[in-house]
Amino acid sequence: MEPTTQMAHDQQQPKWEGEARAELIGPKAEQVWPLLEDFFGLHKWFPTLTTCLPVQGVSGQPGCVRYCAGFKTPVDHESNQPEHLNWTKQELLSIDPSQLTFSYSIVDGNVGFNSYISTVRVVPKEDGCIIEWKYEVEPVEGWTLKDLDVFIGTGLQVMARRMEASLSKLQV
Repeated sequence: MEPTTQMAHDQQQPKWEGEARAELIGPKAEQVWPLLEDFFGLHKWFPTLTTCLPVQGVSGQPGCVRYCAGFKTPVDHESNQPEHLNWTKQELLSIDPSQLTFSYSIVDGNVGFNSYISTVRVVPKEDGCIIEWKYEVEPVEGWTLKDLDVFIGTGLQVMARRMEASLSKLQV
């Protein structure tokens, strides 16, 4: 294929889309929401994330940007660099506390996520709540969609368990 034809072909490849869900038994949606709404506090919940720092703006206001680093991905074992540090900069696109939902995008990073957008929502249930994490991204070099599903799904399950444990301590 000619380079321009190959580029046009690559641009037509559909985005990957997925969704992860985690059910929390006990904690109510209105208890979980403030933990997620703290945009600069993701390191408290997401596994292996060692750093989450404000880059610009006010946490919880659209346009704010966080720097996240230190997380492991499903393809890290393939890296020949033992000191490899994964990082991204993420911008809060929208937030609606009345609907318990927010959207963000990855605007920079070294993980290969291009055009990544996620929407996170807390859904009330009678005996707790569900966190939904929907995402879309251009196909990522060196990854499969399953790798991304495992990365986000596993991360969300750990986040949910950590949130449950933290909130149960407050109720004792």
